Amino acid sequence: MNYNQLTEHERYQIYSLLKAGLNQKEIAKNLERNPSTISRELMRNKGLRGYRPKQAQQLSDDRRSSAYKARKVSDEIHVKIVKLIRQELSPQQVVGYLKKHENTSLHHETVYQRVYEDKQEGGDLYTHLRIVPKPYRKRYGHYDK
Repeated sequence: MNYNQLTEHERYQIYSLLKAGLNQKEIAKNLERNPSTISRELMRNKGLRGYRPKQAQQLSDDRRSSAYKARKVSDEIHVKIVKLIRQELSPQQVVGYLKKHENTSLHHETVYQRVYEDKQEGGDLYTHLRIVPKPYRKRYGHYDK
């Protein structure tokens, strides 16, 4: 089973089901979630006035934005990644350079994700990658010569 975080809509559902008098197991069954997820959500995001969905969503967003993963690629590092990719370095070489000179440990997939984000925004950073993915070719019928 893949993990995915609770959405704002699910948090409002939890709130309304709590007000309706359902226990955590029943809420979990209703939302098709694990009961421990509901328990963790209620404990982690409870305020002075009890569980509030808007407040819970804000707390969750704050935790995600201040997480170590989110802070790793700052704007400064992003600029250096773009600069190094434009110098025709591969993502693996970019990671090695950043580790040696900036003391920043990244995975090469993080660099690829930044390149593809740039492509979706209309940028041309992907054209500086060394290897362009080959187009898919059907392998049945007759073979190209």
